[in-house]
Amino acid sequence: MEKSYRRRRISLVTVVVAIILAAIVHYGDSIQPVGQTAHSGTVTSSPAITALNPLSVKGRAPKTDYSRSQFGNGWLVVNGCDTREIILNRDLKNVVIDNSCNVVSGVLDDPYTGKIIQFVRGANTSAAVQIDHVVALSDAWQKGAQNLSAVKRAELANDPLELLAVDGPTNQAKLDGDAATWLPPNIGFRCQYVARQIAVKLKYQLWVTQAEHDAIAKILSTCPNQPLPSK
Repeated sequence: MEKSYRRRRISLVTVVVAIILAAIVHYGDSIQPVGQTAHSGTVTSSPAITALNPLSVKGRAPKTDYSRSQFGNGWLVVNGCDTREIILNRDLKNVVIDNSCNVVSGVLDDPYTGKIIQFVRGANTSAAVQIDHVVALSDAWQKGAQNLSAVKRAELANDPLELLAVDGPTNQAKLDGDAATWLPPNIGFRCQYVARQIAVKLKYQLWVTQAEHDAIAKILSTCPNQPLPSK
């Protein structure tokens, strides 16, 4: 009886892991490679510093009517797994998953601070690791997202290209800052961070302010070969 129970338990966990992996593949397949311009179907593999140039440079639009609900009603669910759990599974190491597709524990090498965080799911501990929208949704709203359909905005908010598991307090400190007003304390990650912002803004046809453009260009001048992420 004991052995039979263990076999069923192992089988169930295997199924849950398979569901999460399938969800990650599903999201990955939906991510199109970023193009040469924000309005072109031409696909290139340009370095991030080159991909910055086609982004439109404009002032911020009013924040009028912005709310988190403009980007969908929370995390999307794919095959029973919500986006938060999918990203935790992607970004953490030594992940333990329960039979409800939840990440119970894992280890995060936090890109924003460089700290190692031991993640344990719980009412008083889960917030230690949060999922950051690399392009803050409020920033996206003021730089073109309000012109997107509701479906497209929900896609943006759940796109793995736009999401990173990070240190919770540091994510809270970011608020809705762009590259001109907030950068990760971990200097060694800044090139990757702004490259990801470029990729998101290209994919969703968002623009940058002049101050944001200049801040990104300054960072990328120190790493001119920084690649543009595709997922």
